[in-house]
Amino acid sequence: MKDDHPVTAGVRFLRQKGIPFTPHMYDYEEHGGTRASSVALQVDEHAVVKTLVMETDAHHPLIVLMHGDREVSTKQLARIVGVKSISPCDGITAERHTGYQFGGTSPFGTRTHLPIFAESTIFSFPVIFINGGKRGFLVEIATVDLRRALPITEVQVAIDR
Repeated sequence: MKDDHPVTAGVRFLRQKGIPFTPHMYDYEEHGGTRASSVALQVDEHAVVKTLVMETDAHHPLIVLMHGDREVSTKQLARIVGVKSISPCDGITAERHTGYQFGGTSPFGTRTHLPIFAESTIFSFPVIFINGGKRGFLVEIATVDLRRALPITEVQVAIDR
């Protein structure tokens, strides 16, 4: 049987860990973000989780998992992490750390091991939709399985956008 979705490093990671997921393909929209994917999949944008690659003032990379309709308080996150500042990585730097193209970044199967911080309220959903490692490709995964798959530090750093 042929897969009707790409077999990315993220998909291989989930399969290797025995983590069940449901693939969802949609037409990627440049600069559409989670709003475009939530409309395409007809799901609440709050349940679509974006994978953000950021770095500390010392250039140590990290991943933040955040609701699609929220932003990250980098000041609050820096306080939690214990650094002076945190800022988003540019697309080239993010791709170097993760192996994923900007707009297709998954927290699963990244090129290098990165600390992962997740907005705690993500776990109030039974399932979330998160990038599977390619533009236009989300995986639906139970939040209990997200916890099993990744070493996550829960934080409260969401702000309205």
